[in-house]
Amino acid sequence: MSIAELAKTIQEIAIPGKGILAADESNGTIAKRFKQIDVESTEENRRAYREILITAPKLSKFISGMILYEETLGQKTKDGVPFPEYLAKHGIVPGIKVDEGKIPLECSPEEEVTQGLDGLPERLIQYKDKGARFAKWRAVYTVSDIYPSQILIKTNAIQLARYAAICQNQGIVPIVEPEVLIDGDHSLDKCAQVTEKVQHAVFYALHQYGVKLEYIILKPSMVIAGADYQLKPPAEVVARETIKLMKRTVPAAVPSINFLSGGLSNEDATAYLNAMHKLEKCLPWYVSFSYGRALQSDCLKAWAGKRENFKKAQKALLRRAKLNGLATKGKYSERLEK
Repeated sequence: MSIAELAKTIQEIAIPGKGILAADESNGTIAKRFKQIDVESTEENRRAYREILITAPKLSKFISGMILYEETLGQKTKDGVPFPEYLAKHGIVPGIKVDEGKIPLECSPEEEVTQGLDGLPERLIQYKDKGARFAKWRAVYTVSDIYPSQILIKTNAIQLARYAAICQNQGIVPIVEPEVLIDGDHSLDKCAQVTEKVQHAVFYALHQYGVKLEYIILKPSMVIAGADYQLKPPAEVVARETIKLMKRTVPAAVPSINFLSGGLSNEDATAYLNAMHKLEKCLPWYVSFSYGRALQSDCLKAWAGKRENFKKAQKALLRRAKLNGLATKGKYSERLEK
């Protein structure tokens, strides 16, 4: 394990005013996004769209790291520059999604567990050679009267811890992502109960597997009500309950908490993050964002698969990135949306 290598990556990602852009959608996921704008999901279309994100001018003012999909890690700009090389030259740390999706949990087939540990050390060596300096592994938890089960909570925690230990041994900073899904009609209080159980299990497993907490990034979901719940809590309540729960479960040794957007609207994802920083000015960790759709959706619509919309799409991305950068300082307001 190269502590200096890990420390340097953390230092270059956890920068006040900046966050992480998640551009790591699998081919299946991005095909669904493209379908919404009537664009075929070919390799060239995927490359062209990711080039919009990667080459957006001055993106590094608001984005310090970008998570890529395996295909994207090996692609190049139209001028022949490998994407990871372009990012590094422009002040953005390249990262890589390393999990291989979800499969049913054997003893609880209604729930899903993440796969991809087999051969991970060998894959990380290849990814690192291509320029990746951090990685991401996502575990998901459905909320209902009976889920998530204790066996899923334990299994996901062990998987996340094993992944994180393998990454650190290779000099790769792991993003640990336990996502409590927004799907359902559960209350905010129910979400808080589940998230607390999940994160206690995750950090217990990380300790068991010898993971150095100073060199991880936590990517959790916020404490929010389910998408089908009858009442939508205000941003101040989401912020208060989220910070309260993070203080209960996340050791101060963790350098950065980069929240996922997880199905939230662009505006809500930004407003909730902003409210956290307005609520408390001095937190034990840097609190930021690692958004996918909440950063990309305006950009994707502006592009619409047309080459002539390249700059228009980049402008949409930069605008959303800037608003979230302001939110990490508590300086965002709804009027800026107009």
